[in-house]
Amino acid sequence: MPRLWPLLALLMALLVLPANAASERQLKEAELKQLRERITSLQQAMQQVRNQHDRLQQELRFSEQAINRLNRNILELDARERDTRQRVDSLRTRQQGLEQTLIGQREYLTGQVRAAYAMGRQETLKILLNQENPATVGRVMTYYDYLNKARTQRIAELSDTIHELDQVRSALDKELARLRQLRNTRETEREALAESSEQRQQVLAKLQQELQNQDQRLSHMQRNEQQLAQLIRALVEALDDIPKDIGREQAFASLRGKMKLPTNGPIIAGFGSSRNLGSLSWQGLKIAAPAGQEVRAVSHGRVAFADWLRGYGLLIILDHGDGYMSLYGHNQTLLKEVGDWVGRDEIIAATGDSGSDPRSGLYFEIRKDGRPIDPIRWVRR
Repeated sequence: MPRLWPLLALLMALLVLPANAASERQLKEAELKQLRERITSLQQAMQQVRNQHDRLQQELRFSEQAINRLNRNILELDARERDTRQRVDSLRTRQQGLEQTLIGQREYLTGQVRAAYAMGRQETLKILLNQENPATVGRVMTYYDYLNKARTQRIAELSDTIHELDQVRSALDKELARLRQLRNTRETEREALAESSEQRQQVLAKLQQELQNQDQRLSHMQRNEQQLAQLIRALVEALDDIPKDIGREQAFASLRGKMKLPTNGPIIAGFGSSRNLGSLSWQGLKIAAPAGQEVRAVSHGRVAFADWLRGYGLLIILDHGDGYMSLYGHNQTLLKEVGDWVGRDEIIAATGDSGSDPRSGLYFEIRKDGRPIDPIRWVRR
């Protein structure tokens, strides 16, 4: 029996070893499962943050697009109000002129009526009887006939003046009513604009919370630049299939060193300067300007893009032919649509801080075959 103990011990060891191995394997599988669950949970959390960020970008886009529409509506209402005011002023001037004419016509007729009344009802017979010289009767009767016709004409003119004055007054009342309606509509639009601006500020505050650390801001800007690059490539490919009618004007390349900046203001970020985030650098110029300042096209061309783009806000891109494009970002209002032709120095937008830009102004780029080039080399010093 004692000889069997080593054999039994060996047998027990052999039995315990697989059990320990199985237990260790189960433990490792449990750890692996837990690790995978943590990775999955982390990925879900990262995706949730990414979705949250994209959702906020969408909210920012919708609010800034709404602000753009409201600003355009208000500008159109302002223009219509100016036209209506001009028509009102013209109608009032016409009304005053007609009223003065009416006064003169009435005074003239009053004099004629008094003269006729003084002569009595049979004024023709009295004229004949009062003429001692028969030779003058014919001449006097001719004068009388002329005066009678003039009186009749004055009466007709008076009637026409009164009728025209009534029409002018009616038209003036309509224009004044239209003016009041325009003002009411504009006030409604301004209230909606204020509400959209408040919503935008709330979204911006949330975005700032989402982009608190440098890595998040860097990733955010990199994605923005990648999206812009993709858009430019897509536009270049799309525009290759569109017949160009740009060659009638001065070629874009000939404007090197002769251009004016698209808006007035100091340049606060130059081409190639660091953005203080990793190796990112500015691919254009950032021009400081108050919100609502005019943005003008640097050259003639056609609008290739006019919409909101993340990181650049309300963006307008002009195609100038020969592979040249100019970009105008962070606008408050876009005044042109895709496909519109614009001339050099034509107003195309108004400056702003859309696209979560902390400073009001304009972001300006020039690109050749999709690659950014320094705009300063094209600007007249």
